[in-house]
Amino acid sequence: MTSDLVYVCAGSGLVGLALYRLATSGDMLLRVLSLNILAVGIAILFLATARNGDTTDAVPQAFVLTGIVVLVAVTAALLALAERIDGDHDE
Repeated sequence: MTSDLVYVCAGSGLVGLALYRLATSGDMLLRVLSLNILAVGIAILFLATARNGDTTDAVPQAFVLTGIVVLVAVTAALLALAERIDGDHDE
């Protein structure tokens, strides 16, 4: 079993688990966490498919790093929105 196959299986597993949790969860915090896990799974799949033999392409790595930065910003916005929605329901 090659390392590429391990990464593809791990990424696919993370994507599958995140999609399942998104579909079944009612809690906003778990949904935000599921979106983060989904993004990490997609990044792993993207990096695993970008390898050519012993070399890796720099463009997919740059896309993944940009995706991580965007993920942090979106997570902060979603957590603030979830807190505001949850605060409205408590009152």
